[in-house]
Amino acid sequence: MELPAYLKVMAEKGASDLYLSTGAPVMLKIEGKTGPITQKPLPPGAVKELAYSVMNDRQRAEFEKTLELDMAVGISQIGRFRVNVFWQRSEVAMVIRHLKTEIPTIRELGLPDILEQLIMEPRGLILVVGATGSGKSTTLASMIDHRNSHRTGHILTIEDPIEYTHHHKHSVVNQREVGVDTLSYGEALRRAMREAPDVIMIGEIRDRDTMKQALTYAETGHLCIATLHASNVDQTMRRIVNFFPENTHRELFMDLSMHLKAVVSQRLLKGKDGKRSAAVEVMLASPYIKDLINKGEMEGIGEIMEKSPEQGMKTFDEAILELYHQGKISQEEALANADSRHNLEVKIRLEHGSLDSGSSQFSIDQS
Repeated sequence: MELPAYLKVMAEKGASDLYLSTGAPVMLKIEGKTGPITQKPLPPGAVKELAYSVMNDRQRAEFEKTLELDMAVGISQIGRFRVNVFWQRSEVAMVIRHLKTEIPTIRELGLPDILEQLIMEPRGLILVVGATGSGKSTTLASMIDHRNSHRTGHILTIEDPIEYTHHHKHSVVNQREVGVDTLSYGEALRRAMREAPDVIMIGEIRDRDTMKQALTYAETGHLCIATLHASNVDQTMRRIVNFFPENTHRELFMDLSMHLKAVVSQRLLKGKDGKRSAAVEVMLASPYIKDLINKGEMEGIGEIMEKSPEQGMKTFDEAILELYHQGKISQEEALANADSRHNLEVKIRLEHGSLDSGSSQFSIDQS
């Protein structure tokens, strides 16, 4: 089969990811579960041939030089896909993600209403964090679309690659793809200020320079929204601090306390209906939290979040407990994903008198 045929099957089955690796059958991930769609394993050289069939000359040269490549592929009547090509055990492998064309709203995703307020802020830094596959890009797209639908202005995105295509609504939206519209993240970030944006979206903060640039955008009166790989608010703050040498931490704490608006962290949990539900942790820069950040006392942030639900803040364990109360996830799934399993167990015991009975064995649906 040629690659478009696999992508068509992927789209028809509603799969999020497609895995192509020598010696293994073609695999799809659907609602968090991975399974084969072919019986025979892929022979040596087959994945390389598939990968090269969708690369242009520049992409092929980059892949042969760096041994890694990220690109976006669009197939007429099928959709857009994010493709990661890499080498493993002397063979080319590919992981492909289906990029949805329609952007869901914040409410359709079941995300906290506070996100609608945050994206309308005139300035500041908002971080959307989570593990790979946690839905960060979709959340980011829904927030950008909300702003685009309700306010005029210029929204500039810098992405690698572009995942969701935004149309001009109330705002002008210019999307720059690294490797296609700009040579590098660094070059696009340096030139962003000259493009007079009101909102700057950075696809991912990977290093100190990008983090520093994001803070600079916020400091100069722009709203900057970006993603970062971190599991929760606590890890996010530690990652930011670790980007910078210790002798600059005093200045960093001051900058963060003045310009960081919020950290939104999310995980996708397996629902009782087989679909996934987002548990979302929200930290807002209240006066108390600003003071803690300014002092570098990050360990106190979680306690303030627990005590500030009326402001829109929520810890992961509170978000998970809410999904459990709504009947969307099982108790086993709730406890397995809690930041503090013990504390969540205690809360459930206090509310129900005991934990639900049932097997705690992890099982795989073979159907």
